[in-house]
Amino acid sequence: MNSEIEHRIKLLAEKYDASGQDLLAFLDGLLYANYITYWDYIEVDTLLSLQKPRTDFADEPIFIMYHQITELYFKLALHEIRQINAWETPEAEELLEKIERINRYFNALTTSFGVMEKGMKREEFLKFRMALIPASGFQSAQYRQIEIASTDLINLVDAEHRERLQNASAEEKMAYIYWRNGATIADTGEKTLTLKQFEEKYNKLFLEDAHRYNDVNIWQQYKRCTCDEEMREKLIDALRVLDLNVNVTWPLQHYKTAVAYLARRPDDVAATGGTNWQKYLPPRFQKRIFYPELWSDQEKSEWGKSWVESVLNGDKNE
Repeated sequence: MNSEIEHRIKLLAEKYDASGQDLLAFLDGLLYANYITYWDYIEVDTLLSLQKPRTDFADEPIFIMYHQITELYFKLALHEIRQINAWETPEAEELLEKIERINRYFNALTTSFGVMEKGMKREEFLKFRMALIPASGFQSAQYRQIEIASTDLINLVDAEHRERLQNASAEEKMAYIYWRNGATIADTGEKTLTLKQFEEKYNKLFLEDAHRYNDVNIWQQYKRCTCDEEMREKLIDALRVLDLNVNVTWPLQHYKTAVAYLARRPDDVAATGGTNWQKYLPPRFQKRIFYPELWSDQEKSEWGKSWVESVLNGDKNE
């Protein structure tokens, strides 16, 4: 036994003694344990068994898997955000690192959206989607949690009510949260079954998050950071990119896909959840901005406009 092994054993003994554990028992466990394999560690068999199509159309598994991948990226983003929310004294360098990670997750999602936009046969999609009613991507709770933990809650309130509810309670603000307008029946304004299901399952969770992150959301943690001007500019740039990723680029990709599969004027196809997606998805309608203090008045008034125009021009050139 060389000195390195002896040194490691000594450190292990100190570690387990400090917690009242028996090092020999842990060494026995190491001796008897099987080697770990990639497929067991990653739970590959379980992961690959989670796709359960409701029809026999070949493209439905693509639809399922892409949404599962999306939820995993959302979980990655929340993993970073919750670390930010937990800091008592935010450090600028760490905050920048976390925000840049979140931006990379959303970049990956955005650039991969061709899987959805051009990866399914429209005629198949329009058939198998009927077996999904009233389920809808609108019901992604993790996306809502990302929003709530990223900004002051007032910025998620429907634009028409923000000024009136500036000093309102979290409960009052949640009653006018912007996404409710995205799952109402266009003709009557009544809640769709999609929205009713969503609220029944998650309203308590969202309200708890609203209270939990009120003083420690990403914006509040950014304001607590002490740093020089160079680092401040880097943080501002990263926050602006995050704002665009979550509130413009990602919703716009959804909009492009909805147009590709659902829009065939003069009669547009209804979404599975009955959502009024034509008004809900385009960023310019909602003016949802996480960090309004970081944008000029002109940028805010034209929120999402340039991205919409670039996409439309790109479609014309294809």
